[in-house]
Amino acid sequence: MTAQANQTSTGTVPAIELRAATKRFRTPSGGIYTALRELDLTVAPGEFCAVVGPTGCGKSTTLSLVSGLEPASRGETLIHGEPVTGIDRRVGFMFQTDAVFPWKPVLDNVAAGPRFRGVGKREAVDKARDWLRRVGLSGFEDRLPHQLSGGMRKRVALAQTLINEPEILLMDEPFSALDVQTRQIVQDELLSLWELTRPAVVFVTHDLDEAIALADKVVVLTVGPGTVKDTFAIDLPRPRRVRDIRFHPHFVELYERIWTSLRDEVRLAYARTVGEPPRPEPAEDQPRTDDTIGQPR
Repeated sequence: MTAQANQTSTGTVPAIELRAATKRFRTPSGGIYTALRELDLTVAPGEFCAVVGPTGCGKSTTLSLVSGLEPASRGETLIHGEPVTGIDRRVGFMFQTDAVFPWKPVLDNVAAGPRFRGVGKREAVDKARDWLRRVGLSGFEDRLPHQLSGGMRKRVALAQTLINEPEILLMDEPFSALDVQTRQIVQDELLSLWELTRPAVVFVTHDLDEAIALADKVVVLTVGPGTVKDTFAIDLPRPRRVRDIRFHPHFVELYERIWTSLRDEVRLAYARTVGEPPRPEPAEDQPRTDDTIGQPR
């Protein structure tokens, strides 16, 4: 399939496109669990997309499909118009837990990405110093990760990811473990760094405030098996400061509209946890012999 065939009505090839993407996992008992069903999602180059939904709706699985860590069982996943066939060097992934080498100092952690990609040691170290300066960690190059605060470790993780200049940035609840004050600081730093190169972003979060404050659009997923329920354009002015944008009159209006869409899915997910029977699977969604079945994640 050519990139030209995937051009949008504006003539721009999407940075990310999922077309009727379904993902099933085989359970330890031998059953089939459907995490995503017929999910359609498009993210334009330079667009910041936040994805929200109840627990278990397939948010992290969506990132796994885009990153190439998992294949779709059915449907298509495309990056810049080409099918995803494995891990792509143009994609950066920032996880909920810090993916650092605990025995390496900060400078070596940040330089590791370029070194793995064949960059010479001196150039990689120079780039790492520059990115540590950008995230406000100059002077901490020789510290080990356990010697840093949670917020500082997140800055290291940002530098680790962005030093490779990804065209697509996937973020799986990266700030959920931080306290409210530190989270706002790191969110502002993320926006400032994102403005420099404008990668396409898919940012998974349970925090609706965070989603609206950061994103150009917010996608609401249904209770699992997840699919897109609604998409909301976030037409708040940029550049933004997270602590200030929440006081914008339109922020409250957007929050109310998105929460109205999300609320029913959250209620349904909660009802399932207290014993309500799950939503039945339609007959046509049963696995076929040529479907790709993964393992639970």
